[in-house]
Amino acid sequence: MMKHPYLLNTMLLITALILSVAIGAVNIPPGTIARIILDTLPLPINAEIMSDTMETIVLQLRLPHAILIAMAGAALAASGAGYQGLFQNPLADPYLIGVASGAGLGAVLAMSLNWPSNLLGFFSIPVAAFVGAALTVIIVYRLARFGNILSTTNLILAGVAVGSFASALTSFIMLRSEGEIRRAIAWLLGGSTLSGWLPVLAALPYIIVSLVMLIAAGYALNVLQFGDEQAQQLGLPVERIKIWIIIAASLATATAVAFTGVIGFVGLIVPHMIRILWGPDYRQLIPLSILAGATTLLIADLLARIIFAPQEIPIGVITALAGAPFFLWILRRSQRGVVQV
Repeated sequence: MMKHPYLLNTMLLITALILSVAIGAVNIPPGTIARIILDTLPLPINAEIMSDTMETIVLQLRLPHAILIAMAGAALAASGAGYQGLFQNPLADPYLIGVASGAGLGAVLAMSLNWPSNLLGFFSIPVAAFVGAALTVIIVYRLARFGNILSTTNLILAGVAVGSFASALTSFIMLRSEGEIRRAIAWLLGGSTLSGWLPVLAALPYIIVSLVMLIAAGYALNVLQFGDEQAQQLGLPVERIKIWIIIAASLATATAVAFTGVIGFVGLIVPHMIRILWGPDYRQLIPLSILAGATTLLIADLLARIIFAPQEIPIGVITALAGAPFFLWILRRSQRGVVQV
């Protein structure tokens, strides 16, 4: 088992962030990136003056894009860890209860309305995706709850049913739409087309709140692994904790999907690898998943931009190509009874 996991994952994240900003149609040396960033800070140093074009590329295009992608990866990985602990299933992921399907429905519906290209239209797709995801979670929760009991089995079944219904509606709207099908398909395959700092600032509060909630639930997730009855005997308010985790994980997923599209497998792969390397303690698993999730999605985004450069492929294609074999590997391990949750 590797020592100093926080230091290692922080260094990997910083490296991935630098590479994401440095590599593109115009490669920018890391030293130049550092000087550009230092030049914007109120520090008593004489930074080298850079061209306006170079500063625009770094500060207005690549850096906010990289930060938004990192935030989405952190949110998906942390919510994946939360769902796996809640359902006590290593194959659970952030899309298990239909969040992605609801977000996709909201986004495609907004695209079909042909919003104007002003600030309202700029944010119409992420806002609609967020609303669709939130409504899906509310409906699934209402269907799964009987009295004061929230069964995880009912939650999964309700999520599958509602998610399938939302996916069917999405397909119907895309078939009826005339000019937005290509745009909708690109969004559903994952990848942020938003630029600048506005999307980062819009997503940041939701990401922070949801990640803090998930980190705070680390001890409760450890206790839940003993089963609901044992957890109650240990004094844990099981139903309240389940609601807390569902809200936090769904909020993180909805925000990530709303601003970066539907990106699969990150919430499945990252927590599982962290669990293998550093153990199943959720007090450590969730923070490490946040760091590793950000790194993983930054690397996937970088590969999506350079494999067929100058053409960019959706990030969801990269994560699916890597995630599908990994899913089968996890399935084989679980069948052999060697998977820890």
